[in-house]
Amino acid sequence: MDPELLERITARRAELDELEEQLAKHLAEVRAERDELAVAERVFERVSEQIADERVSASSVPAQVGGRAVMLIPHRTSDVEEHVLPPDYQRILATVRQAAGPVMARQVGEMLGVDVNIRSKLEPLRGKLVRLADRGWLRKLPDGRFTTRL
Repeated sequence: MDPELLERITARRAELDELEEQLAKHLAEVRAERDELAVAERVFERVSEQIADERVSASSVPAQVGGRAVMLIPHRTSDVEEHVLPPDYQRILATVRQAAGPVMARQVGEMLGVDVNIRSKLEPLRGKLVRLADRGWLRKLPDGRFTTRL
């Protein structure tokens, strides 16, 4: 056999062996990354389910803040019903709905029988109205009045 041809065949075999080694290494890296993605996807699904479960349970379970039980007000979504709100928040929503139009906190307080001349009675109500607006249950207009969401 021609020595030059034999040398070219040997060189080409070496090139192909090196390429095969690189491809095998790359394939192993791809498979490892796929496995990592599968694990990440399972973790994401579990965490998403856990968060959804926590949102549902948080909507009706009092939380502890400063040693006091406080009710968490959930964000308004299509799957969260108004009945998950504490009764006083439900009354506030009903009062705003019954109003002829947008209302100030003072008007809501008067309709609920709160002594609106005492600031310490009116401000907690205002805070609840703002909280309901922040969570999407009400809409706060730029002039400070509140109205229901459409």
